Amino acid sequence: MPKIVGVQFRPVGKIYYFDPQGTEYNDGDLVIVETVRGLELGQIVLTNRELENSELEHELKTILRKATPEDVEEYKYNLELAKKSLTIFARMVEKSGLPMKPLDCEYTIDRSKVLFYYSADNRVDFRDLLKELAAEFRVRIELRQVGVREAARFIGGIGNCGREVCCKKHLREFDLITMKMAKEQAMSLNSNKISGLCGKLMCCIAYESELYKELHEEVPGVGEWVRTPNCERCKVISADYLRKIIKTDENQDGMPVVYHAHEVNRLVKNSRKQEEIDLMEDETDGSY
Repeated sequence: MPKIVGVQFRPVGKIYYFDPQGTEYNDGDLVIVETVRGLELGQIVLTNRELENSELEHELKTILRKATPEDVEEYKYNLELAKKSLTIFARMVEKSGLPMKPLDCEYTIDRSKVLFYYSADNRVDFRDLLKELAAEFRVRIELRQVGVREAARFIGGIGNCGREVCCKKHLREFDLITMKMAKEQAMSLNSNKISGLCGKLMCCIAYESELYKELHEEVPGVGEWVRTPNCERCKVISADYLRKIIKTDENQDGMPVVYHAHEVNRLVKNSRKQEEIDLMEDETDGSY
């Protein structure tokens, strides 16, 4: 199994694996590596580990050396230069009239290449802009379009919870978030309440997804049929999964009856059978 170290190029960024070539590194060490973009300065965040070949996404590149004080100074200089370059890029985009939103700028450590990030609703033909940028900066230019979730990470902001958005604070990679997860957690399906600043479903919906899957095994959901101490067959009209409490419609006066989940038994767990029973109920309860 090959030995690897994990390197990060920006705070809360994705971790990339590199070959340490037998050198021992410590967490926090700054190193110079060669990436597809060129020479870059990164920080060790995972020390010498072994991985199966099947776990490697790409062929391992090697760490060239530890960063020197001069490298660190160059890196700091590049950060300041990138801020100025982003301002120039934004001005040139505005002048071009292209439907692009400039987000960020990065230089390789040797300043042989500058990378501009932007967001756009559709693909943009920026060939003329690229020529103007090359003439302005006189280095290799790369324009990279990012999706709305990545754009939110660049911009940052405060989420519905009142805290800094997760993508900016601690998320290294984006998980798949589905509407099914929100339904399983009995969340309001109002898009304003379950969407993040990016307009997509909030990343935090995935955090408790596994917990709610386990709770669904214990707690009958809304619409399921159960047997209670006072009713042979009644329907669940409300479910509090965290408190493991349900309400049923068994009272003739219309007032819901509250039970703890351990007090009731599911009558049907198969969703297809449940739909058939619901359909039969609708047919027999219909008026003529």
